Amino acid sequence: TLFRSCRSPTLRFCEKNPCSYAPFGLSTEAVQLTQFRHMPNQPNAAPRTPWIQVGVFIAAFLLLQSGWSLARGTVLERVAINDSTVVPAAWLVNQLTPGVHAVAVQSSVRALGGGINVLNGCEGVEVLFLLIAALLIAPITPRRRAYGLVAGALFVWLLNQGRILVLFYANRSDKELFSLLHGTVAPLVMIVLVTLAYVSYVSTSARK
Repeated sequence: TLFRSCRSPTLRFCEKNPCSYAPFGLSTEAVQLTQFRHMPNQPNAAPRTPWIQVGVFIAAFLLLQSGWSLARGTVLERVAINDSTVVPAAWLVNQLTPGVHAVAVQSSVRALGGGINVLNGCEGVEVLFLLIAALLIAPITPRRRAYGLVAGALFVWLLNQGRILVLFYANRSDKELFSLLHGTVAPLVMIVLVTLAYVSYVSTSARK
């Protein structure tokens, strides 16, 4: 058989002469364990399904995005933008630069010298949806997944508040810098930081 053909001449000799294990310092159990470790991979091993995980990730993200699109003009959008993004941003501006006298007016942070409008998509939900979809397919326990969702949402919110502050001051000083930060740099930085946090969290959770 295939199993017998994988054995070395020394092991076949030891099978016929059990007492010959002693000179090699091996017990019968040790030799059998060595033979098992050298057996080829079993064909019935569970195959990995990366394409299914990718499909779940894409489907979850698209569903979240579609649901958020349906929320345009609703109370949910006003809470996410006006109350959860603009109001804290105006408060932070006044803490950092009291002389600016920033005011939160619906979806805008207004101030003398220039403000900023926070539109749908500027509240960081796209990055949050990417994180949620990634956590759904992460190889972690349900409890760690729930912790990750809560901590991840808070992390994304903090990052987005920092982005709003940077854009606010950039818009007041340099319009070209504002365009660069708004369209390319700020979103990329958020995605990179969230990805690093995700990888670190999943790696730590998998070891627990």
